[in-house]
Amino acid sequence: MVNIAFTGGGTGGHIYPGLAVIEELKTRLAGREYRLLWIGSNAGMDRSIVHDAGLEFFGIPAGRLRRYLTLKTIPDTFRVAAGFCAARSILKKQKVDILFSKGGFVSVPPCAAAASLGIPVCTHESDFSPGLATRLNLRFVQRTGGRVFVSYTDTAAFMPAALQGRVTVSGNPVRPVFRAANPAQGRAFLGLGPQERILLVLGGSQGAQEVNALIRASLEDLRRHYTVVHQFGPEQQWDLPRTEGYIPIPYIRDEMPHVLAAAELVVGRSGAGTVWESAALAKPMILIPLSGSGTRGDQVENARYFEREGAALILPGQAGAENLARMATTLADDSRKREAMAEAARRIGSLDGAAIIGDFMCKFTGV
Repeated sequence: MVNIAFTGGGTGGHIYPGLAVIEELKTRLAGREYRLLWIGSNAGMDRSIVHDAGLEFFGIPAGRLRRYLTLKTIPDTFRVAAGFCAARSILKKQKVDILFSKGGFVSVPPCAAAASLGIPVCTHESDFSPGLATRLNLRFVQRTGGRVFVSYTDTAAFMPAALQGRVTVSGNPVRPVFRAANPAQGRAFLGLGPQERILLVLGGSQGAQEVNALIRASLEDLRRHYTVVHQFGPEQQWDLPRTEGYIPIPYIRDEMPHVLAAAELVVGRSGAGTVWESAALAKPMILIPLSGSGTRGDQVENARYFEREGAALILPGQAGAENLARMATTLADDSRKREAMAEAARRIGSLDGAAIIGDFMCKFTGV
């Protein structure tokens, strides 16, 4: 019997790709003896998402990894240490054979604990350049003979020379439900007919004030061409009601793959989940990357890659609602441009990260 542990969390972008790999493994391991479990933060969304997926969840204390000194640094340091001890106990007691990390600050203590026990560590980086957690976890991959998976070919250049031979370009794992999504089901969920042209607005799992403000200011122009389906975020205040050509929804969960499949155009942030799920369904994108002092620039890098490959247009920060309306109108009127962008997205999204990683995990563990 093989015991495979997963770790990562803090946001859906650090959990859903791991769940995509898990679904792949369940298919490949059908009829064999195996156990899958997840180690995540004992606070926040990690537990609820993993439990909803029908997976065993083990919570550990989690402290943020900071590049600067604040009053929270000391308590976070103690939480990281406590997380290491808790993760080591879990890994040992559950007799884990291999650990797969999907990143996020919660993943570092389990990866360190696995290395201390001689358990092979594999990690995946969703973004164009590796984040702090991935850079820390690379030493544990190297120490245990594990594997590094990256979404973009260019990301391999960021890896240490000693790991270059153990880097696999996999794309970002996307759950199978996206690849099998039904646009008719999405339209039924929204109460829209087959002829409605849909512009889907995504601001991330928590929503985004900047994106919401742009939609508010450009809504009348956008509604001339599309029914605007606006996921504004469960943590955001929003006062525009549903009207002709406009459907605001705090958060779309189970129906998201089908709603995305029904969309003609996607407008939103450029987190890894948004861009790769859209690519898997061959959707043209207008991207509004999160930028500035509060981010390391990963969304800007993601957006530039998709723009360079012809799958997206970038709306620069502070560009204004008029530019968003102009971009959307141009694409609404130019079917050839939309088709070319859709084909570029399809090429990117054809890289099946879940299958690539699942195949490696099965071969590595010998099941």
